[in-house]
This record gives sequence, structure tokens and C-alpha cells, in this order.
Amino acid sequence: MDWGLQNRLNRIIKPADNRTVMLAVDHGYFLGPISKLEKPGETVDPLIPYADALMITRGVLRNCISPAEDLPIVLRVSGGSSVVGENLANETLTTSVADAVRVNAAAVAISVFVGSAYEHQTLANLAKLVDESIEVGMPVLGVTAVGKELEKRDARYLGLCCRIVAELGAHFVKTYYCDEFEKVTASCPIPTVIAGGPKLETDLDALNLVHMAIQQGAVGVDMGRNVWQSDYPVPMIRSVRAIVHDGASPTEANDMLQELKHAGETQPA
Repeated sequence: MDWGLQNRLNRIIKPADNRTVMLAVDHGYFLGPISKLEKPGETVDPLIPYADALMITRGVLRNCISPAEDLPIVLRVSGGSSVVGENLANETLTTSVADAVRVNAAAVAISVFVGSAYEHQTLANLAKLVDESIEVGMPVLGVTAVGKELEKRDARYLGLCCRIVAELGAHFVKTYYCDEFEKVTASCPIPTVIAGGPKLETDLDALNLVHMAIQQGAVGVDMGRNVWQSDYPVPMIRSVRAIVHDGASPTEANDMLQELKHAGETQPA
């Protein structure tokens, strides 16, 4: 791997423990101003000290995040459909690699929709992005999106998606946790991070999800709603970090979460 590409990837997945806590705030590219992300800058600002990287679009990055922040950026570069449109899978490349370099991104992120009507299109988008990104030493994150077809989140399907993403040259992959998740990570030759997915019923549910994924081979998480839609987002991301980087159990992380809440470190969002 080229020095520059490896250096960028090391900024996201920390070499000391081969782990990462990414914070996803790119939801607006297809969901618009969803709850707790109406003002992205206000949501993100208190969480930045505890994130290893920020997954975001160029518009929100330029308008809502201070360039003084020293935080690796994973730039969302695919899109073109919305939640009210006909098909979320109908994506194209919406941001150039040149612009990713211009904003000093540490990586670029693109969704693929395996098994959808737009499978070929989105996989071709990924292959093209990898070709262009390698030229400038930019890592590519492949995101195994499933749109509204949530029933596809099983080990066989996600294992297929992750392996294809790796075969086409992505440098790391974001996917969902599922039963028998260890089969997904075992058959994928690139690092795997898990998505938090929709907001879970409790914070403990989210902490359990993180712990199980790490135990079964994930190098980290790229969480959004289960952090910034929490009533206590800063204690939540700190508790997630305790699992990912410090090896805490879900119970230990939840105890930490409760202590931080009761200490009044931050007011409810």
C-alpha cells in the first residue's frame, strides 16, 4: 500500500489497537434534516473530541464544521436519490476525488446496493472511484447499503456484499451487524466497521451491538443515530469508545454511561 494511502487509513483506524470509532453524520444526503440533526454543527461539535473520524458530506463539512478541527474526514461521495424518491439504490458519484483532496479528506465513502435493480450501476461506481482514488493515495470505504429492504441483513447476503466490495478494491467496508457476523468478517480480507443502523430501543442495546461486533471481527463502528439521537450523546460516544478501544464489556460501558449521566457532564440533548 502506498505511504500516503496507508497514512490516511491509519488516521481513521488507529494502528495502536487497529480500532476506530467513526461518527456518521451524512444522513441528510437522503433523509434531509432528521431529528437531532437539524443543525449538524451544533450536534457534532461536542462529539468531535471523542470521534476517531467523521463521516460527512462536503456541504455540511464546509458549512458546519470548523476547518480548525483536526479530525479525519471520511467524505460521502455517492448519492442522487432521497427517501421520498422511487428507489434509494439509484445512486451515482456526486463528489469528485479532486474535491475530496481539496477538503483534505482522509477517505471517501460510497454505497453499493447488491441485489437491487441498480447493482451493476453502484458496483461500477465503486470500481471507478477506486481507480480515481488510488491515483491520489485516497482510501475508499465501501458501504453495503440495503435501502428499505432490511430483511437482507443476514450473514450470507452481507458476506456476499463485503467480499464483492473488497474484490473491487475498496480499502475498508461498512456493513450491518447480523447473526453469525463472524462469517462476514472471516471471509472479508479488508477491515470491517459496522453501521449503528436505526435508533435502537435503549442505549444498552446499542452498546451490546458494538461489543458483539468487535468480538466477532469488526475493527470498529460508524455510528450516527444511536449516538446523537441519544438523550446523552457525549456519555454515549464515550461509552462506545470504552468498548472499542478499551475492551470494556457492555455492562462496564453502561455503568460508565450512567455515571457520566449522573455526574452531569452534559445535559440531555
